[in-house]
Amino acid sequence: MTGGEVAGILVAVFWAILVSFLAVVLVRLAQTLRATTRLVAEVTERAVPLLSDASQTVRSAQTQLERVDAIASDVQEVTSNASALSTTVASTFGGPLVKVAAFGYGVRQAVSRNRNDKPAEQPRRTVITGRTLPGARGRKRKG
Repeated sequence: MTGGEVAGILVAVFWAILVSFLAVVLVRLAQTLRATTRLVAEVTERAVPLLSDASQTVRSAQTQLERVDAIASDVQEVTSNASALSTTVASTFGGPLVKVAAFGYGVRQAVSRNRNDKPAEQPRRTVITGRTLPGARGRKRKG
């Protein structure tokens, strides 16, 4: 055998090994692609109903938000009406009620003075800066 024939046989053997290696790699790649295709199909089958449910949930939430908005606007209207009613009642009855209360207080004071015939004497107080008088400490006011 000559050197060219030996080199040809070596090249042929390496070529066969390379082709075998590439064939194994291509078979594994084909299996990986099949598995990926199955996975994508399963994810698609599961994702479509989930997306449908999510879309329905968002629509339902939008409906509920519209209802809450309507309720909030009604509550705001009721609040403004109650405020206006309160203002009206206060302006209508507030002034006369204060006057009646003041009149009743005056009548009570007059009746109590007529019973005693003498106005209640107020104790005289003397203020000395920096000192407290003994009589002023323990005294409680009558009310």
